[in-house]
Amino acid sequence: MKKIIGVMFFSLLLLLSACSDKLPIETNMKEKVADFSYTNQDNETVSRDDLAGQWWIADFIFTNCETVCIPMTTNMSALQDDLAEIDIPMQFISFSVDPDYDNPDVLQQYADDYNADLTNWDFLTGYDFETIRKLSIKSFRAPLKAPAYGSDQITHDLRFFLVDPEGNIVKGYEGVDRDTMESVLEDIQTLDDKGYL
Repeated sequence: MKKIIGVMFFSLLLLLSACSDKLPIETNMKEKVADFSYTNQDNETVSRDDLAGQWWIADFIFTNCETVCIPMTTNMSALQDDLAEIDIPMQFISFSVDPDYDNPDVLQQYADDYNADLTNWDFLTGYDFETIRKLSIKSFRAPLKAPAYGSDQITHDLRFFLVDPEGNIVKGYEGVDRDTMESVLEDIQTLDDKGYL
């Protein structure tokens, strides 16, 4: 009998600990971001370890993008402004999917064009296309394809990714639609209200 009670007690503890790990927002991803160490717009190294202990939002863009990157980066900039206005700390990471063209100087100009606050937003490069393709696909489950013959337009994922302090991607959001930013903001506010940030 004591053994049965002990097993039941242990099972209850496991159940309670699992419940306590559940976030107060709906999640749709459970991926771990692989280690990385890349170069930002200031020629400084930014690694996954540098982001440890912080919540961050990531996306994939390139500066010569003629379509989706324009609303994506506009929305990311607006989200950064909204969070700064309500004093919620968040790091932002934009991975370039065109590292051959997007050197630090090009990324610096791109950041300026979108009024990015570079105190908490890094635009990353310093790798080859295959490296970022692997990170995009394996860690973020985000498709990434080289340009078709005769084109310079890269096909990449349109989502913003919310990453927890342990480097786990917990949610992806449509990055092109401005209305979706309200959902991102609400989720981050909920995490902040519940003491997760």
